[in-house]
Amino acid sequence: MIKILELPLEDDLSEFTGFLWQQEIPHRVVASDGLQHLLLANPADAEQVLGIYRLWQEGQDLAQIRLVRSVPRRQRSFGQMLVYCWVCALLIGAGLMLTLLINFGQNFPLLHHLTIVEVSRQGQYLLSSGLSDTVESFQLWRFLTPIFLHFSPPHLLFNLLWIWVVGSRIEFSQGHRALLLLAVFSGICSNLAQYWDSGPMFGGLSGVVFALFGYAWLWDRLYPTQRLGLPPAMMGFMLLWLALGYTGMLSALGFGNIANTAHLAGLVAGLAFVPLGRWLMKARGKT
Repeated sequence: MIKILELPLEDDLSEFTGFLWQQEIPHRVVASDGLQHLLLANPADAEQVLGIYRLWQEGQDLAQIRLVRSVPRRQRSFGQMLVYCWVCALLIGAGLMLTLLINFGQNFPLLHHLTIVEVSRQGQYLLSSGLSDTVESFQLWRFLTPIFLHFSPPHLLFNLLWIWVVGSRIEFSQGHRALLLLAVFSGICSNLAQYWDSGPMFGGLSGVVFALFGYAWLWDRLYPTQRLGLPPAMMGFMLLWLALGYTGMLSALGFGNIANTAHLAGLVAGLAFVPLGRWLMKARGKT
């Protein structure tokens, strides 16, 4: 167990600890050295419990606080997790399947059907149409499909890992629709931004990954009683990753050409999606 609070013995914690038991958060209160110590069994609960304790001290009615658990309370099998988080599984499956089908960019006959605009080869040169042609030909899938295309194994594995780690938190806590709309919105935004910056030859779920991080980070700060529980250090890591992308270091490490504009646009899209996420939660009766 880990200690998260040291309080005077005269402080009455019965209401707060009753709330913790009601929320199925295992804990203990131990008296030692003239203080009472609140211990938690699961370190992952620490930040959220501390946030709720501060709100309680400020006079917040605990009955009005709904604790959002980022993972199932009981151990789930892999099959059950896929049911709970099928949008995550869909994103991961599509990214893996389409990347392998295009052979990390080597299968051009398939690749050119999935880029944001039509791309063709003429000798050693690549020719591309414009966004207006994509719309006029009703090939609207092109606005989204570049997020599933990866051009190196490290890039693929990095993105799929973070889609599961962060996306499953959002999907389990806020529902399939919230994650699906966030992924589609941020995917289209990041694809368009990268196309306007560098042209049509790009791909990857990184823009969506940055959107998930931005969304979870801002959500936890605006709605501390319904935290997704993303450790703040993770957001710092992703900002560092964003900065490294602009330096060129990631390309040197084998991640290929980095779609930095897509990363930045995805982050902004995730932050901008929070009001819609709040509305979706209200529509589900979760606030």
